[in-house]
Amino acid sequence: MSTHTPGFDKEIHLGPLASRYLDIDALPWVPSRFPGIDIKVLMTDPATGLHTSLTRFAPGASLPDHEHVGIEQSWVLEGRLVDAEGECRAGQFVWRPAGNRHTAHAPEGALVLGFFQKPNKFFDQR
Repeated sequence: MSTHTPGFDKEIHLGPLASRYLDIDALPWVPSRFPGIDIKVLMTDPATGLHTSLTRFAPGASLPDHEHVGIEQSWVLEGRLVDAEGECRAGQFVWRPAGNRHTAHAPEGALVLGFFQKPNKFFDQR
Protein backbone atom coordinates (compact mmCIF):
# COMPACT_ATOMS: atom_id res chain seq x y z
CA MET A 1 0.00 0.00 0.00
CA SER A 2 1.51 3.35 -0.99
CA THR A 3 -0.83 5.43 1.19
CA HIS A 4 0.93 6.38 4.41
CA THR A 5 1.65 9.05 7.03
CA PRO A 6 5.28 10.25 7.14
CA GLY A 7 6.60 10.23 10.72
CA PHE A 8 3.92 7.79 11.96
CA ASP A 9 6.22 4.98 13.11
CA LYS A 10 3.42 2.73 14.43
CA GLU A 11 2.11 2.32 10.88
CA ILE A 12 4.59 -0.48 10.12
CA HIS A 13 2.88 -2.66 12.74
CA LEU A 14 -0.62 -2.20 11.28
CA GLY A 15 -2.35 -4.38 8.73
CA PRO A 16 -3.30 -2.90 5.36
CA LEU A 17 -6.96 -2.48 6.37
CA ALA A 18 -6.36 -1.14 9.90
CA SER A 19 -7.42 2.38 10.84
CA ARG A 20 -4.63 4.89 11.36
CA TYR A 21 -5.24 6.95 14.52
CA LEU A 22 -2.82 9.86 14.51
CA ASP A 23 -1.48 11.98 17.34
CA ILE A 24 -1.24 15.17 15.30
CA ASP A 25 0.92 16.91 17.91
CA ALA A 26 3.51 14.12 17.60
CA LEU A 27 3.87 14.54 13.82
CA PRO A 28 6.71 16.84 12.74
CA TRP A 29 6.25 20.22 11.09
CA VAL A 30 8.29 20.16 7.88
CA PRO A 31 9.44 23.43 6.32
CA SER A 32 8.21 23.89 2.77
CA ARG A 33 10.35 25.53 0.10
CA PHE A 34 8.27 28.68 0.61
CA PRO A 35 9.42 31.01 3.41
CA GLY A 36 7.14 30.98 6.46
CA ILE A 37 5.11 27.92 5.37
CA ASP A 38 5.38 24.59 7.21
CA ILE A 39 3.44 21.38 6.60
CA LYS A 40 2.33 18.33 8.61
CA VAL A 41 1.45 15.53 6.22
CA LEU A 42 -1.49 13.56 7.63
CA MET A 43 -1.91 11.17 4.72
CA THR A 44 -0.30 10.88 1.32
CA ASP A 45 -0.39 8.47 -1.59
CA PRO A 46 2.50 9.13 -3.97
CA ALA A 47 1.03 6.70 -6.53
CA THR A 48 -2.16 8.75 -7.01
CA GLY A 49 -1.25 12.20 -5.64
CA LEU A 50 -3.96 12.07 -2.96
CA HIS A 51 -2.79 14.16 -0.03
CA THR A 52 -4.14 15.56 3.25
CA SER A 53 -2.10 18.01 5.30
CA LEU A 54 -2.05 20.80 7.84
CA THR A 55 -0.35 23.91 6.52
CA ARG A 56 0.89 26.60 8.88
CA PHE A 57 1.42 30.07 7.41
CA ALA A 58 3.47 32.62 9.35
CA PRO A 59 2.04 36.16 9.29
CA GLY A 60 2.54 37.58 5.81
CA ALA A 61 3.51 34.25 4.20
CA SER A 62 2.41 33.59 0.62
CA LEU A 63 2.13 30.69 -1.76
CA PRO A 64 3.27 31.82 -5.23
CA ASP A 65 1.31 31.39 -8.43
CA HIS A 66 0.08 27.80 -8.69
CA GLU A 67 -2.57 25.70 -10.39
CA HIS A 68 -4.71 23.03 -8.78
CA VAL A 69 -4.31 19.95 -10.96
CA GLY A 70 -7.17 18.21 -9.15
CA ILE A 71 -9.85 19.45 -6.76
CA GLU A 72 -8.41 21.19 -3.70
CA GLN A 73 -10.36 21.65 -0.46
CA SER A 74 -9.27 23.91 2.40
CA TRP A 75 -10.76 24.40 5.83
CA VAL A 76 -9.18 27.40 7.56
CA LEU A 77 -8.78 26.54 11.25
CA GLU A 78 -7.01 29.76 12.31
CA GLY A 79 -6.34 33.10 10.62
CA ARG A 80 -7.36 33.71 7.04
CA LEU A 81 -6.25 33.07 3.46
CA VAL A 82 -6.67 35.77 0.84
CA ASP A 83 -6.45 35.67 -2.95
CA ALA A 84 -7.79 37.68 -5.89
CA GLU A 85 -11.15 35.87 -5.70
CA GLY A 86 -11.81 36.49 -2.02
CA GLU A 87 -10.86 35.39 1.47
CA CYS A 88 -11.49 32.39 3.67
CA ARG A 89 -11.53 33.08 7.43
CA ALA A 90 -11.19 30.75 10.43
CA GLY A 91 -14.08 28.30 10.49
CA GLN A 92 -14.76 28.71 6.76
CA PHE A 93 -14.19 26.31 3.89
CA VAL A 94 -13.22 26.84 0.27
CA TRP A 95 -12.79 24.36 -2.54
CA ARG A 96 -11.29 24.94 -5.94
CA PRO A 97 -11.87 22.98 -9.14
CA ALA A 98 -9.06 21.46 -11.13
CA GLY A 99 -7.49 24.17 -13.29
CA ASN A 100 -7.98 26.98 -10.75
CA ARG A 101 -4.85 29.15 -10.69
CA HIS A 102 -4.04 31.71 -8.00
CA THR A 103 -1.68 32.90 -5.28
CA ALA A 104 -2.59 32.64 -1.60
CA HIS A 105 -1.59 35.06 1.16
CA ALA A 106 -2.01 34.85 4.96
CA PRO A 107 -1.80 38.45 6.25
CA GLU A 108 -2.01 37.49 9.95
CA GLY A 109 -0.90 33.89 9.51
CA ALA A 110 -3.14 30.83 9.18
CA LEU A 111 -3.58 27.16 9.94
CA VAL A 112 -5.29 25.27 7.12
CA LEU A 113 -6.45 21.66 6.76
CA GLY A 114 -6.07 20.84 3.07
CA PHE A 115 -7.24 17.94 0.92
CA PHE A 116 -5.70 17.49 -2.53
CA GLN A 117 -6.46 15.00 -5.30
CA LYS A 118 -3.17 15.76 -7.07
CA PRO A 119 -0.11 17.89 -6.24
CA ASN A 120 -0.27 21.56 -7.18
CA LYS A 121 1.69 22.83 -10.17
CA PHE A 122 3.83 25.81 -9.13
CA PHE A 123 4.88 28.24 -11.85
CA ASP A 124 8.00 29.44 -10.04
CA GLN A 125 9.65 26.05 -10.69
CA ARG A 126 12.30 26.05 -13.37
